[in-house]
Amino acid sequence: MPTILQMRTLVAVAEHGGFTAAGYELGISQPAVSRAIAALEKELGTPLLHRGRDGIALTQAGSVALAHAREALRHIRLMRDEAAASTGQLVGTLSLASLPSVTASLIAPHIKTFTQRYPAVEFRLLEGSEEEVRDWLDGGAAEVGVVSLPIHGLDSVVLGEQDMVAVVPADHRLAGLSALRYTDLATEPFIWSTGGCASAFAPVAQTEGVEFDVAFEARSMSAVLEIARAGLGVSIMPSAGLPELPDGVVVRTLVPRTVRKLGVAASASASAPARAFLEHVSQH
Repeated sequence: MPTILQMRTLVAVAEHGGFTAAGYELGISQPAVSRAIAALEKELGTPLLHRGRDGIALTQAGSVALAHAREALRHIRLMRDEAAASTGQLVGTLSLASLPSVTASLIAPHIKTFTQRYPAVEFRLLEGSEEEVRDWLDGGAAEVGVVSLPIHGLDSVVLGEQDMVAVVPADHRLAGLSALRYTDLATEPFIWSTGGCASAFAPVAQTEGVEFDVAFEARSMSAVLEIARAGLGVSIMPSAGLPELPDGVVVRTLVPRTVRKLGVAASASASAPARAFLEHVSQH
């Protein structure tokens, strides 16, 4: 029978891409990680990982085992958390997936007030694109995640809104205008954000009959800003959560007004800490 340590080790290796990083996450040595994986492979009678020059990859059996390991660990957490909740306690580790543009401005204040109320709950924070957040929620790597609203298939509460703004080089002709329309941006090389912002403005662009001339794709907000600073294109980004604007970049009001509606979501079978966090966000 696979042990909890073996299952946790498989999940850690898959998420961190290697034995050393997994050992650091688990607080055990790299040889101990190797022994746990070898024991699990022996128990299941098949290799779970392919070790090559390009790193470690899951075999087909490994992918199946990973899904079951995550589900088993989730049920173990639920058992522990709900047993504690029955005595009036709230304990455990809450895996929260967030968007880089949201963590500091919208999520961090909630984490602070939540941990003040429930000091026995620890947070494990993941950051990625909206697609990655949904994958983490669906795959069990995260119990709670920041999503664009509306969302289907998950319980959710409203987190907040972000006005989208146009981003242009400071010496660009468009920088002389106080507000920019989608049609203004459509005539310029466009920097497409792959971090999730596009879900807010792409439907508006379609309504406006605009198709952007995508010249670059960038995931992080800082990368989008640096490309704009180099004079290589324009973009649309959320006003809240923007890092400090580098010299040579300005933002302008976007017309029509475009709002990104954000929420915090969790599955209906989420743990007691996850459900408590959703309730906390809804009340604050």
